[in-house]
Amino acid sequence: MKISIPSKIESIDEAVVKSVEFAKEVGFQDDAIFGIDMAVREAVANAVKHGNKLDETKKVDVTLSNDNEGLEIVVRDFGDGFRVDLVPDPTNPENLLKDSGRGILFMQNFVDTVEWHNHPEGGMLVKMTKNN
Repeated sequence: MKISIPSKIESIDEAVVKSVEFAKEVGFQDDAIFGIDMAVREAVANAVKHGNKLDETKKVDVTLSNDNEGLEIVVRDFGDGFRVDLVPDPTNPENLLKDSGRGILFMQNFVDTVEWHNHPEGGMLVKMTKNN
């Protein structure tokens, strides 16, 4: 399943609702659904705000697939990309009051794996998996 939304805050919920519906259809239960909701919400919000910088001429693509391993969610923006290793660790005491970096931690806690890749044609890919 593929979802494409414009880069505006109001579109985030659409991507989350469709992702949750897909996860329910393929058999995920409420506790997993909560994590999927939170991870997709954070990844799509980051793509809209930080990746595409709220440029409504750019879209955010969410691709969902399910196999024997579990649910795979790929969120792509069309921005400049970034290096995840350069984002300050939000659990470091000197960063506790900073606004940035928490989304990465949230995603890592709500799904089983998260990977970040710069897309060869520009933008970022966030690949998340939630095991069955």
